[in-house]
Amino acid sequence: MFLVVKGLLTPPEVARLNALARELKFVEGRLSNPANQTKVNMQADLGDPRYGESAQIVSQAFQRSREFRDFVFPKRIAAPLLTRYEPGMKYGAHADAAVMALPNGLLRSDVSCTVFISDPSTYEGGELTVHLGGDPLKFKLPPGDCILYPSTTLHEVQPVRSGARLVSITFIESLIADHEKRSLLYELNEIGALEGLNMKWENRVRFEVARQNLTRMWVKI
Repeated sequence: MFLVVKGLLTPPEVARLNALARELKFVEGRLSNPANQTKVNMQADLGDPRYGESAQIVSQAFQRSREFRDFVFPKRIAAPLLTRYEPGMKYGAHADAAVMALPNGLLRSDVSCTVFISDPSTYEGGELTVHLGGDPLKFKLPPGDCILYPSTTLHEVQPVRSGARLVSITFIESLIADHEKRSLLYELNEIGALEGLNMKWENRVRFEVARQNLTRMWVKI
C-alpha cells in the first residue's frame, strides 16, 4: 500500500529547503551505496552544518503529521537527506537496504519516504517509479508532498532530462514490521475516523476494542 501525504511541508519550509540546497555542499551519492552502479545523483554533505537544519525541517513535519504517523506507526526515522538529480542523473531499479547503520544504532527499513521539494514544472524526467507487478507507478508530486511506500518494493528514479530534481529521502522502522498488518490497521483507523460517529455507540465501542487489540497484538516496542 502506498500513501501520498499532501502538504507535508508548508510553502515557507519548501522555500527554506530550496535556499539551503543552493548553499550547502553536495557530494557524490554513491558514497552511501558504492556497490550500486546505477545510482547517479548527489546528496547533501553530512558534515555541512546546514545539513542539520534541512533534516530538522523535514523531521518536524513528520512529527506534526497525523496522516504520516497513522500510516507508518513510526518507531525510528533516519535523518532525512536532501538529494539532487541534475540532467543525466538517475537511480536504477533497486530495493532499499533491509538494515541501515545510524549513529545511534541499526535501523530496519520498513517504509521508504520521498518528500518532493522542486516544483515539477522546473525539471523534465525524474519520476519516482514504483514497480508493482507488471504495472509501473510513476510519481512526480508538487513541492511539499511526500509518498510513503514499502521499502521492499522495487523502485527507481527515471533520468532527469533537464532542470534539477530536489527531494528529501528517509527510511522508517515501524512498530509493526509486517506491511499487510500495518495496512490493515491504517484502513481500520480511517474507517473509525470517517464512520465512527455514524455507528451506534455499542458498535463503535466493539469496533474500537477490536482495533486496539489488533494494534496491541502486532506492535513491537
